[in-house]
Amino acid sequence: MSKIVTGFSKLSKEEKINWLANNYFSDIEDGITTLNQYISSDKKLQQLHDEFIENTISNFYVPYAIAPNFIINGKPYAIPMAIEESSVVAAASLVAKFWSERGGFHAKVISTIKVGQVHFMYEDSFEKLQLYFNKIKSQLLNATELITKNMRKRGGGIIDIELLDKTTGMDNYYQLYVTFETADSMGANFINSCLEAIARTFNNNEINIVMSILSNYVPECLVRAEVTCKIEEFFDDKPKYYAEKFIQAVQIANVSPYRAVTHNKGIMNGIDAVVLATGNDFRAVAAGAHAYASRSGKYKSLTNAKMENGNFYFWIEIPLSVGTVGGLTKLHPLAKLSLEILQNPSAEELMQIVAVAGLAQNFAALKALTTTGIQQGHMKMHLMNILNQLEANLHEKEIITNRFKGKPVSHNAIAYALHKLRTKA
Repeated sequence: MSKIVTGFSKLSKEEKINWLANNYFSDIEDGITTLNQYISSDKKLQQLHDEFIENTISNFYVPYAIAPNFIINGKPYAIPMAIEESSVVAAASLVAKFWSERGGFHAKVISTIKVGQVHFMYEDSFEKLQLYFNKIKSQLLNATELITKNMRKRGGGIIDIELLDKTTGMDNYYQLYVTFETADSMGANFINSCLEAIARTFNNNEINIVMSILSNYVPECLVRAEVTCKIEEFFDDKPKYYAEKFIQAVQIANVSPYRAVTHNKGIMNGIDAVVLATGNDFRAVAAGAHAYASRSGKYKSLTNAKMENGNFYFWIEIPLSVGTVGGLTKLHPLAKLSLEILQNPSAEELMQIVAVAGLAQNFAALKALTTTGIQQGHMKMHLMNILNQLEANLHEKEIITNRFKGKPVSHNAIAYALHKLRTKA
């Protein structure tokens, strides 16, 4: 059977699976069984999932968990997280409990401005272009009236349109730089629709529109989250010593991009898990966060820490474009439930919650790295994954788990212990 197919999207799901199985599965029966296991028996729910994207053949599950005991601005939260990586949820939960006894997390939204651009080429003088822009600017805004009507009722809309000369970087290249407020919506479709309407109105025989698209770099859609405590409350034994090590670990991430990437990846473990659980675009959030980490021209830590006047401070400032209406937030059943668990937050409140999750995850990682080491906790959580890989039964899992309490965990050690156990049996 040919591996080149025409009209694949028009095939039924069963036909898609059969084509895939006959062309790409080494074990056809096993592959089809695996796909069918993850198809919901609830036909209405499965149809909903099928319509999210194209060419669906099954569902891909990741664990959905809760990290309880977060106190944010004096309000308790249980934070839903969708993630497959071991120890992330456990670490977040431990840190939430730790800081709940020290005043909790404090967060605030600094700004909520989002950006889109009309990219175009123009070969005449900038002065002539500026005159044309000034003349037509009001028409550009009027072109979006119908699109922005409902958004304006919710307090959003277009803030401004600017003409930017970008010819120092590329010959004949200019932008219309448009700023937006999108209220509780992430606003991607809204922004792109506005930009395309603006481009159609702005276009003329001398202007060559290249593209109109939002930017996922939103340095003015910014949130800050922080924690603080007395230095003596930081750690039971030698608190100042360990607080200094913690701060040095953050400073290293500001000096070494190699360390900063892993440091910030840990932050995104917490952030992406909440963004995904609430039906938001974790890829856009991650791209914007990493761009922000590079804003000085060097890739650095997204978090900072210091000791001052007898207190320890740890904080994050990060751009986050998230929404609580639109997209999958009200469509995906678990996304809807996640927002309910979070007490139906506004977009600004969700920004704060997401930033706190990232800060908590980074705190957990740095505290482990500068004290016991990362592997002790990580491998303990990874133990069950290893046992599942080795196809241990429930009885074997119970025995091995008890045997390795308080002991170093490695794949070889677990495999050897399981082999000995089975040999004795």
